[in-house]
Amino acid sequence: MEQPADITEQSIESDYEIGYEILQVPWWVVLLEGIIAILVGLFLLYRPAATTIFLVQILGIFWLAEGILSVIGAFIFSGNRVWKLLSGILSIIAGVVILTYPIYSPFIVLTLFVIFIGVWAIINGIVKIALALKGGGWGIGIIGILTVILGLLLLTNSLVGALFLPWIFGFFLIIGGIGSLIWGLRMRT
Repeated sequence: MEQPADITEQSIESDYEIGYEILQVPWWVVLLEGIIAILVGLFLLYRPAATTIFLVQILGIFWLAEGILSVIGAFIFSGNRVWKLLSGILSIIAGVVILTYPIYSPFIVLTLFVIFIGVWAIINGIVKIALALKGGGWGIGIIGILTVILGLLLLTNSLVGALFLPWIFGFFLIIGGIGSLIWGLRMRT
């Protein structure tokens, strides 16, 4: 009887340690990721406007570079050329617009992101309400109703959501960074 318990404990322990080890990422990379996340989170909390403008500019550079590479890839490699070309052109346009309008682009990007989150929240809430009606329990139904309300609030006033988004991201980056620091130190030992 004791042998199956040992096997179960090993199975649970090995499942618990799955994560970065599967990718064979060195412990110091996870630690560095945590430090960068904490720093960016702190900047978002204490200088939200400047940090958001900077991060959106980096996003614009990334989209521009990705778009150029995608267009080049559409001409060099066969297969899905139309989609690669269309994706590349849209990425180039988005990158150029973001880099051309550095003051307005963070508000536009954040507002579109808030609208996306609002639509996602409404869909997710409706699914949870449907699950509750099919016997999932009233708890999931309440969460579904609250999620739909949150989505509607974000869609009706997306500018306010965009203004608070940097602080929310900053908070989550700090929490995630602390988790990465702990995980990196655990990987080292």
